[in-house]
Amino acid sequence: MSKTELARFKSVKANQTKYGIGRVIRKQVTAERLLTCITMISLLLLWLIVTELKLFTDVVVPSPQKVLRSFWEIAHNGYKENSLLRHLGDSMIRLLGSFLLVLITAIPLGLISGYNSKIRAIFDPLIEFYRPLPPLAYYTLLVLWMGIDNASKIALLYLAGFAPVYIACMSGVKKIRPDYIRGAYTLGASSRQVFFHVVFPACLPDIFVGLRTALGVAYTTLVAAEMVAAVTGIGWMVLDASKFLKSEVIFVGIFIMGITGVFLDQVIRRIESKVVPWKGQE
Repeated sequence: MSKTELARFKSVKANQTKYGIGRVIRKQVTAERLLTCITMISLLLLWLIVTELKLFTDVVVPSPQKVLRSFWEIAHNGYKENSLLRHLGDSMIRLLGSFLLVLITAIPLGLISGYNSKIRAIFDPLIEFYRPLPPLAYYTLLVLWMGIDNASKIALLYLAGFAPVYIACMSGVKKIRPDYIRGAYTLGASSRQVFFHVVFPACLPDIFVGLRTALGVAYTTLVAAEMVAAVTGIGWMVLDASKFLKSEVIFVGIFIMGITGVFLDQVIRRIESKVVPWKGQE
């Protein structure tokens, strides 16, 4: 076999392997989506059956029809003199405002702390001290210092989301193989070039994991943030409805928080797939 024929043969085999793997991946994704749809439909049917058989009262488990009617009413008439869009918008302002602060502070500080042991010695003990504390334990202090408006709420969500991103960034730096850094220095790179062209790209997968974790932690803390002196917000709506045993409103709030949480997580995943296309590839 000549060299030309051998090269052509290898090219054909490579294409077959490539498209074969692609076909397998597409089948796997389709199967996973089908399983997800079956799971969601099964849960909905189970919920419907339980409520139709009156196994629980409407106060404990409202029927899907009742929850839909409640959502329709809140969407058109609002809840407690504020529209659903106002409640959702105020919650998103608090959540996304704190998340933006986390982005511009936790990422650089976490990377620098992982890169420099002296910086880590300053900040790491402080973060490790407050990280295990329940948010409500220091929320009262934030209210005393910053008032009852959005500032204290954003600060609480910021502190809740800061630690996961900081730890993820620091851990990402520590996982970098030393020979990568030594190799960059050997090729004549400066400390700044090593940081931005070796350390930062290598830490991107860990950074996005930290961002997704921080978003979830901040969202769970949102309800606690809206407990004190708030009259708007999805978390506040759920808490207010619980005082009057309006379980259908509680379900509406939970579903809205769940759907928006999944949407925001998918946005981060999409950005990650564009910024870190090599993740998961050997």
